[in-house]
Amino acid sequence: MNFQDLLAGLKTRHNITAIKVEELYPDEVYLWVNSEDFRAACEFFNKNLSVPASAFFAQDKRVKKEGFSLYCVFLARALRKWLFVCVNIGPDRPQFDSLSRTIYSAGLFEREIKEMFGIQPKGNPDQRCLRLHEEVWPAGNYPLRKDFQLPEKIGSTPAEYIFTQGEGDGIFEVPVGPVHAGVIGPGHFRFSVAGEPIINLEIRLGFTHRGAEKLFEGKSNEAVNLAECISGDAAFGHSLAFVQALEKIFKVEVPLRARYIRAICLELERMYNHSNDIGGIAVDVGFSFPAACAALIKESIQSLNSGLTGSRFLKRMNVCGGLRNDFGPAQIKLLEDSIKTIRADFRRLVEMLNSSVSFMDRVDGTGVLKKKTAQDLGISGLAARACGINFDLRKDFLGLYEISGFKLCSETSGDVLARLRVRIAEFEESLCLIKRFLGKLPAGDILNSGFLPQAGFGLGYCEGWRGPILYWLETDNSGKIQRCKIIDSSFANWQGLAYCVLGDIIPDFPVCNKSFDLSYSGTDL
Repeated sequence: MNFQDLLAGLKTRHNITAIKVEELYPDEVYLWVNSEDFRAACEFFNKNLSVPASAFFAQDKRVKKEGFSLYCVFLARALRKWLFVCVNIGPDRPQFDSLSRTIYSAGLFEREIKEMFGIQPKGNPDQRCLRLHEEVWPAGNYPLRKDFQLPEKIGSTPAEYIFTQGEGDGIFEVPVGPVHAGVIGPGHFRFSVAGEPIINLEIRLGFTHRGAEKLFEGKSNEAVNLAECISGDAAFGHSLAFVQALEKIFKVEVPLRARYIRAICLELERMYNHSNDIGGIAVDVGFSFPAACAALIKESIQSLNSGLTGSRFLKRMNVCGGLRNDFGPAQIKLLEDSIKTIRADFRRLVEMLNSSVSFMDRVDGTGVLKKKTAQDLGISGLAARACGINFDLRKDFLGLYEISGFKLCSETSGDVLARLRVRIAEFEESLCLIKRFLGKLPAGDILNSGFLPQAGFGLGYCEGWRGPILYWLETDNSGKIQRCKIIDSSFANWQGLAYCVLGDIIPDFPVCNKSFDLSYSGTDL
């Protein structure tokens, strides 16, 4: 199947003809349709490509007398293209037919569009606020509209956020958070329990909403510093997706050496986070010794990061056009030597975990996320790969990974053990990839600064350690950002956590939570 076949199918089955088709890049296609055809077109691609909505966002174009635009994004994996189904809607009564009753993965995005742009998704059964909670702005003053003005005083409403309540004898609720012990972010978890089993979990986030997408507007290359702060433990992945969007728009050819070093850093970020989560899973079942060993491995990798880049979190490396810092002979020697030690320590850690019957009993069969549920909700990243959804941007948009023999890591059971095993396999695969990248590392420059900022739009993306990270940018003639849409895989994956605990008991929640290890800040934006 090719893209023309899809367009023909859309015409045949729904009598929908695109107003305009734009293919500005080999991996992006923009399909503009009439407002009355938007829902049917999205449902067609959702069904025929068998993929969720990877993103769904709005743009304020009223300055250009174009009203608002909506973009619903699907990944056509077989074609290696991101397919944008786009529609313009009028500014007088901004609304659209909700997709969420048939495309469940669109539900959270629609709530976000309503809250940030005031565009009403007609028919969406969940109209609750997402990030602004009970704050009340002056009428028509929506945060992501171009005419938004921050008021001197923000009002509040006594309207209560309505949680789903179970009814019947013996059902009670356990509220947890939003303030938690330790250093994790704020989130409210409300459990409904019948006896011991959990029958419902609702998660309310948004407590660390910072207006991040608004902060990008009016900035250009320097906004990479903002991207690094969206989710601190994925600083490199976020900055990489951001600069790749700019590089696409500005038509920048990144030197090959820089691309290899970027890939190495992306795998190092994956490794230190996976080791941290493996230790966290051990902590949450009371297995303290391997947790301490995992902490030492994480420290070894972050110390290595500092020696290679000057930052334990791999910050201040990515810039539009390449990298700020090169790997010299000393850094390459440090990397080669460290990888050998880390590999040996990690294998001992895995042996400890696998040899403990009590540990395996606690994680085997706990927190099962079914494949169909994950597909419907748009779960991505390692949480999806743990329940048999074999999707990884490194595999679908291969690049350097193709010639380096990348192996996708997946499981099928969808439980805590499966997510643990995916982490273990990905850690070991990252070690192999780094070795291969070093073996192919070419000489040459690491930065191409010979480009001119220009107007355009495009999608930057990478497979972060949790899952896909997407940045869609539009710039003006001077290269200043007019719209920035950020998608961290945590945004949809919190729903997976809410479903995987059903039937388990509350004491199992911490280990289920750690097996996902999602980002509060990456979700709240």
